[in-house]
Amino acid sequence: MNRESHLVALTAATDRLVRDAASAGLDAPVPTCPGWTVRDLLAHQGAVHRWATANIVGDGEGARDIEAFEREGLALADPVRWVAEGGAALVAALEAAPADLDALVFLKDAPAAREFWTRRQCHETTIHAVDALSAKLSRMPSAHLADIGATVAADGIDELLTGFLPRGKYQLRSETPMRIAVRPSDVDLAWIVEVSAEPLVSTRHTPGVAELDDVDVTFNGSAAELYLGLWNRGEEFVADDAGMLARWREFARVI
Repeated sequence: MNRESHLVALTAATDRLVRDAASAGLDAPVPTCPGWTVRDLLAHQGAVHRWATANIVGDGEGARDIEAFEREGLALADPVRWVAEGGAALVAALEAAPADLDALVFLKDAPAAREFWTRRQCHETTIHAVDALSAKLSRMPSAHLADIGATVAADGIDELLTGFLPRGKYQLRSETPMRIAVRPSDVDLAWIVEVSAEPLVSTRHTPGVAELDDVDVTFNGSAAELYLGLWNRGEEFVADDAGMLARWREFARVI
């Protein structure tokens, strides 16, 4: 995906999030984020949008205090509108950002700052739109109902596997080294995830290469099924090792 397609997906995800959050109601529980209500979800998402915007436009105070934004969202009578407004302001800031934007980036294998923030907020919002859908449905959503295209899904898998989970804060580990193949059925991209006593390492591969068969565990499904499942928002992809799948769900969780 490029910057323009990330912006389109970010705008669409914000629209879905506010629509489904409004339909679910502020007090509805969010099955994909145990312990959260829709109000908590909106406060979190609205705060992240404003914190991201602060980083993009160079607002040092806002970039330092995401908790203040979250408190604001929790106190509002209409946090749905607040999230819509914050999402629009974020998109405007991203559209106006220069190509050589000087701003924080915080994932492994990150692109330049402008593309980093566009991609990160695209998937931040897409995943939380799925959370709003889960609140509306009162259950874990299917990939079909989430309606996420294969290209967006594959890009989000890549960000998770190569950007988020290699960071030391995520505790998916194994004293016995293991290799997991992540193999979407509908895109020309796959990954091998190496799990050991150290932070995991992920590499990209073309489907059909021999390395994808030299693994201990394989996760199969459509790109959307894998995207939701790997981000712990779905249960549809197939794993040939139930124990590793359970450990993934426990230790590879990103809110």
